[in-house]
Amino acid sequence: MDYAIHPITLLRTAPYTFPVAQPILSAEDSRQVDVHSFLDTLKRPWRSATRSIRRAVMPLQESWYRLTAGMEVNELWTQFKIEAGESSRLYRQDVKAHAGSPVRSWTRPFRVVGYLFTSVLHKLSPARRVFFLITVAFALMAVLHIHYFILTQGLEFLLAFGGLLILLALVLGDHVSMQRDIEIAREIQRWLVPRRPPNVPGIDVAFSTRPAKTVGGDYYDAFLRAGDGPLLLAVADVSGKSVPAAMMMATFQATLRALANSTNSLSELVAGLNLQVCTHSQNGRFTTAFIAELNPATGQLAFLCAGHNPPILRRANGAIERLKSDNIPLGIELGEKYATGHTHLEPQDLLIIYTDGITEARDEDSSAFGDARLLAIAQNTNAERSAMTLSNIMRNLDDFVGAAPQHDDITCMVIRRT
Repeated sequence: MDYAIHPITLLRTAPYTFPVAQPILSAEDSRQVDVHSFLDTLKRPWRSATRSIRRAVMPLQESWYRLTAGMEVNELWTQFKIEAGESSRLYRQDVKAHAGSPVRSWTRPFRVVGYLFTSVLHKLSPARRVFFLITVAFALMAVLHIHYFILTQGLEFLLAFGGLLILLALVLGDHVSMQRDIEIAREIQRWLVPRRPPNVPGIDVAFSTRPAKTVGGDYYDAFLRAGDGPLLLAVADVSGKSVPAAMMMATFQATLRALANSTNSLSELVAGLNLQVCTHSQNGRFTTAFIAELNPATGQLAFLCAGHNPPILRRANGAIERLKSDNIPLGIELGEKYATGHTHLEPQDLLIIYTDGITEARDEDSSAFGDARLLAIAQNTNAERSAMTLSNIMRNLDDFVGAAPQHDDITCMVIRRT
């Protein structure tokens, strides 16, 4: 059916709003509201000032963080003492060499100052030496009130300060340039040693090194000899530190790699290394080394210890052995005959090869880390990865040394037969 449609008129009416009851405040409540309003008015300038101070301090904090590289004040002071001791070592050696035996006399402090002044002069180039003496002369003239022509005390102080500032800028420029060259040498030295252990079935290898300076004289290597040859393991320590030791280390690495490509026996290989070290050794430098050949399939290990710290061999049952051999370091006797030793690595046996930088590391009280601590760490290892054992050794070493400076290069290699 069709129904008629009746339009319905919609009325647009505004909604009814109920009146809100206003709170009735007492006189005491009114006084509290007035006090809070007054305090809030007083706090507004303080809040604005606080925000302004924070905005001004934040850039200063960021600048201080960049300046200190995020180090605390005590860490900065410790680093300054270490660097000051290292930088002044050369001057102390010169003063000690000139002074000879200590003599108790009132002239001794003046002589020490004179030796120190002479040592500084000798380390400058002739042109800078003259410039430094002229600057010192201006400073003395200002102190003694000696004036010539248009010179006055203020001008003399200004010339002396400006001259020392120029000389400092030149020396810093040389230092930065030399540091950049040493950083390049450090990168080259990193290329000479493996960054990752070799992938050899049945053998788990891990290694780590820390030079005492930017570059060091420690060397480690692990690689398979030509063809299906054994795994060659090498850890060496060139006497001395820094650039001279690093150059000897680079020559040692090149010779070892070249000789390893031949079919020479381990004794013949080390004899060739000794010939190279004797030929290129200067100022009585020598090299201690532990070199071994490991058969990954059988576990047979032929080793040669040339004046090096005897590695620690921990058996799977917990027994400790030291791989010793009566051989002198490389670079001492040209015709020395080097004898090899032999042993066998069973599954889960652990071999730790290290340099004396670990056992001779000293804490702030000058106590040495020693062999006993390293042996205890090796004794308490479980059937874990070599990287975990190596990390445990380095962590214990860091905890022992603390904030004391590192005096020698540190290198450690851990091998486990799986």
